[in-house]
Amino acid sequence: MKIALTYNLKVKDATKPADYASEYDSEETINAISSALRSQGHHVEFVEVSRQNLFSVLKDSRVDMVFNIAEGKHGKFRESEIPAILDYLEIPYTGSSTLSLAVALNKALTKKILKAENIPTPAYQLFTSGEEEVDPSLRFPLIVKPNFEGSAKGITRNNVVDNKAELYLKVKELINSYNQQALVEEFIEGKELTVGVLENGTALVLPVLEIDFSSAATSGEYFYSWRMKEFQGDSQQGLTPTFHCPARLDKDTEDLVKETALLTHRAIGCFDISRTDIRLSPDNVPYVLEINPLPGLNPKESNFPLMAYAAGMKYEDLIDSIVTSAQQRRNLTHG
Repeated sequence: MKIALTYNLKVKDATKPADYASEYDSEETINAISSALRSQGHHVEFVEVSRQNLFSVLKDSRVDMVFNIAEGKHGKFRESEIPAILDYLEIPYTGSSTLSLAVALNKALTKKILKAENIPTPAYQLFTSGEEEVDPSLRFPLIVKPNFEGSAKGITRNNVVDNKAELYLKVKELINSYNQQALVEEFIEGKELTVGVLENGTALVLPVLEIDFSSAATSGEYFYSWRMKEFQGDSQQGLTPTFHCPARLDKDTEDLVKETALLTHRAIGCFDISRTDIRLSPDNVPYVLEINPLPGLNPKESNFPLMAYAAGMKYEDLIDSIVTSAQQRRNLTHG
């Protein structure tokens, strides 16, 4: 097949905030995906979405499919931009639909759906102005997040607050800095877990990955903050978490965590691939923090490939599984 690889290239820009390009992909990731696709006999074209007239390029490309890892250009629905264009042009693509990508990037809306589906998620409140009264049912400590960002953008260890004064300061800071609502949710103490789902005919829930931050104590970080994600593995900064895959869970808890991730994948309507981030409380409740339908695919650093490797897959197998799933959906639609 002729496949276009759509992506945003991560480049440094001194005029932008430090976390501006955190969601974008490195050349290493782009080259790894293209090599995997070529190893399966596909012809690959590169489409960097930030630098081209995307509609015209895709309209004239005559590709059979798009392998989409692009975050889009800007706005609250940026991850839906590429799928929306592809739907209009009737070009099949990998990954989730316009709707699912828009929903998943909206943390508060995702949590509403999770609650409606009886999937555990931390109690929360959405702040628009920073002047709202705090819901008295919320229990400190609380964590404050930009509502429409990924890759832990805007989140540092100081986003965990212990009182109303700290809460209002952080809420107003994020609203002003990111020009969007701030999500406030109860901070769940416990194990940090992430779970990958591949859907290739039937759903495959990958081995649960546990991220242990005790080995990164010297950094002062104790959860997946922006600095932890952006500089993960930097020993000079002490940002060296320990990964356990499979996670250190008993069988019943492992099954519960996997079931929760699959339920989340389906509640948001994801296709082909997703990664669900979970905090497992001391009483073994798997609280879903968020779901990412566009998980990182760096072959060395990203969590999703680590889970795939633990399942006995090679990187090429992972990429081929995503393409095969998209092909099957296309065949069912047009069969």
